[in-house]
Amino acid sequence: MKQAALIFVLWFFSVTSFSQNESSSRRPRIGLTLSGGGAKGLAHIGILQAIDSAGLKIDYITGTSMGSIIGSLYAVGYSGKDIEKISASMDWDLLLSNQSSLRTVSMEEKSEYDKYVVELPWVNNWFHLRTGVLEGQELWLKFAELYYPFHNIKDFSKFSIPFKCVATDVSTGEAVVLDTGEIVSAIRASMAIPSLFTAVEYNGRKLVDGGVSRNFPVRDAKEMGADILIGSNVASGLLEASKVTNAIQVLLQVAFFREAEDTRLEVPLCNIYVAQPLEKYTMASFSEADEILQAGLEEGRRLYPRLKKLADSLNAIYGPLQMDKDRLAAGFAVRISSYEVRGLKKTTTDYFIHKMDLLTNHDYTAQTLSKMIRRAFGTRYYDKIIYSLQQQPDSSVKIIFDVTENPLTIAKIGLNYNQFSGISAILNLTTRDFFTPNSRSLATVNIGENFRIRAEHLQFFSRTSNFHFTLGSQYDHFNFTTYNDYKQAGLYGQGYFKVDGQFGYSTNRNVSLGIGTRWELTNSTPSFNSTVNFQGQNSFPTSYFFIRQNTLDRRLFPKRGIKIDAEADWVYNQNPEITIQSQGRNLDSPMISGKPYPRAVFSLDTYTPLSRRNTLLVHAFTGVNFRYTNNIMNEFSIGGLTEQFHNQVTFAGLREGTFYSPSVAELQLGLRYQIFNGTYLIGRANVLFNNFISTSSFFNNPDFLSGYSLTFSYNFVLGPLEVSAMYCDQSRRILGYVNIGIPF
Repeated sequence: MKQAALIFVLWFFSVTSFSQNESSSRRPRIGLTLSGGGAKGLAHIGILQAIDSAGLKIDYITGTSMGSIIGSLYAVGYSGKDIEKISASMDWDLLLSNQSSLRTVSMEEKSEYDKYVVELPWVNNWFHLRTGVLEGQELWLKFAELYYPFHNIKDFSKFSIPFKCVATDVSTGEAVVLDTGEIVSAIRASMAIPSLFTAVEYNGRKLVDGGVSRNFPVRDAKEMGADILIGSNVASGLLEASKVTNAIQVLLQVAFFREAEDTRLEVPLCNIYVAQPLEKYTMASFSEADEILQAGLEEGRRLYPRLKKLADSLNAIYGPLQMDKDRLAAGFAVRISSYEVRGLKKTTTDYFIHKMDLLTNHDYTAQTLSKMIRRAFGTRYYDKIIYSLQQQPDSSVKIIFDVTENPLTIAKIGLNYNQFSGISAILNLTTRDFFTPNSRSLATVNIGENFRIRAEHLQFFSRTSNFHFTLGSQYDHFNFTTYNDYKQAGLYGQGYFKVDGQFGYSTNRNVSLGIGTRWELTNSTPSFNSTVNFQGQNSFPTSYFFIRQNTLDRRLFPKRGIKIDAEADWVYNQNPEITIQSQGRNLDSPMISGKPYPRAVFSLDTYTPLSRRNTLLVHAFTGVNFRYTNNIMNEFSIGGLTEQFHNQVTFAGLREGTFYSPSVAELQLGLRYQIFNGTYLIGRANVLFNNFISTSSFFNNPDFLSGYSLTFSYNFVLGPLEVSAMYCDQSRRILGYVNIGIPF
């Protein structure tokens, strides 16, 4: 027994000694931590490029918020240069909005899409606010494309570089370390800034931005096994007391107390700590992404000698490492053999899959799946569509869609101020499948200086059909200024009412054509006498054929696309009850005709990007009332920079309703320059021809007009703010023009 015990002790000490020698000869593991910081996190890319240039191998990566995005891309196999290219290609306006591209929305929905400032879904018998402003559908799809080659890796330690990110449990406030599951959902949770992005459901917990609890997770890299820790921190920390000057700054200061305290404990853990000087930028400075990236590259160049020295020292002691030149997985298409759709209550799986046009046993790239999801999203039945891929034994995948449906009823609120129409609140109620299945009904009211109301019922013949019928009515009342020799001469009120029914067919999401008939009534009542006044009304039915195309990428400040609205009309017998007055006395006048006449209207808008910041704008309009000499109250109204009412022809240089003409042709060219993200300078020049086919007996118009405008535009929370100066060669007057928000 004693001999056996002695042998065991000798064996134990020999093993222990061997282990210690092996540990001392093991190459140290290097951990990299990237902090959160919103747009400022793009500066991390410069540090990654310095690491690549130095030939330093990273063994572990941790990150929070934007740091989790940059870090996870590097972990799965993208190089610092790759991530720089990805960042440069990002459309931050779209990714950080709550909308998809307008091109994905069905033609019948485009006029209402992304129009209102506030949308309140009807849930549990009341209207509710979301947990955040942005659902981030487009951002999720972009992430899904980037991580598509790694769909089968559910354990983040199996990435090319083991990775962890941090989020915050919204119910407890504690940090949650994410290292398994769907990588896209994990980083989306880690960057869910409270009240900006909606919270993310992840493994039974509701998570928000990790910056709330642990913005600089160095300790997690150490716990993963890192011996040498490199940390890049873009957070500015707390403000000095002298710089806290208002209530918002006080609230932000309090909100960041916990982050600042945690960071204070994390920084000493770093062997190489990089505090990037980005104080002049904010978390939302995505319009200055290029500058932030350049600042990060400069910091990387300053850091490079230190990283190179570390890499050379390790190679000298432990021998050079074989660096993977391309860590990305090959092959970006997968074969989908089956599917599952979760979360549907108001629509069916068949309808969803049909709108996706998904076929089993076919190969799909991430880009193709994104386009298919956008098609389904464009029906407006869905608020969010995400997916995961499950590997099958035969190397195919099962795709699982997690769908959040839009409530069938949504209240919407918009605000608008226009120099012509005044200030107004726009209230809308939209409901689907309320009166009949496969339908959308809405009512909109404009409450302000000019009252307007509209109701519409859109009926699809089936959810999978492109045929539809629309029945609508609208009433407008405006106060118009009359002009004599380009000077204000009087004021009158005009009422307009229509009932309209049309059958349409959409060949695709961007083209619609059809036929319809509407009945219109226009009345005019002078408030302050002009040189000549029209008092009374005219009513008439019109049958028409229309064709419309809209390939614009967004409603506000589109960067590319074309919009066409063409209509061929037949106006039937009219019922004019008009009195022409001058200084309160009725005048003898030519007989006002009620005979039928043909009518044609064509409108074209194109947007062509000339460079990243410059966009060419082209607007063309032609409207003709044929044989219109003695007809009245269906003329084209010339003037204004913003479309406000029916028959308006916008013209840079004149106020709304400066002239009325039965035949108009206009061409306008413009150049839009993006100063900052959401901030633009727009120059326009236009020419307009009158009376080239039909001439009115009641209006005297110049045959030719030319004008110009310069507009400063800023896209803020209430919609576009547009401040313009415009000039007309014929009037020789400079006029100001202001519009805020989207009009009725």
